[in-house]
Amino acid sequence: MNKHNQFKNEAIPNYNFLVAALGIIGFMFSCSPKIGEASTKNNSTEYLSQGKTIYDNSCGKCHDLPNPKEYSAQSWVGIMNSMAPKAKLNESQHQMVYDYIVSVK
Repeated sequence: MNKHNQFKNEAIPNYNFLVAALGIIGFMFSCSPKIGEASTKNNSTEYLSQGKTIYDNSCGKCHDLPNPKEYSAQSWVGIMNSMAPKAKLNESQHQMVYDYIVSVK
């Protein structure tokens, strides 16, 4: 390899890693419950009751349910992002369960 080709390869940075990392971060945030975006609907007794029912039935069918007070709202984001796909929760159910859990505090 001559010096001209070697310089050419070094001059063009590899952005693949950066693009992939930003894509993963963007995906993680898009799948997270919208913390702090509470609406009147999300605080209604009926709405929270539905979240509790989904939590009890979908999450409780595979394992003992943790006490919602044991973790912070931020910790629940990670837990929910990990467990919701396993429980086959859609986005609305995911949000309902999260809203119920953080309301227990």
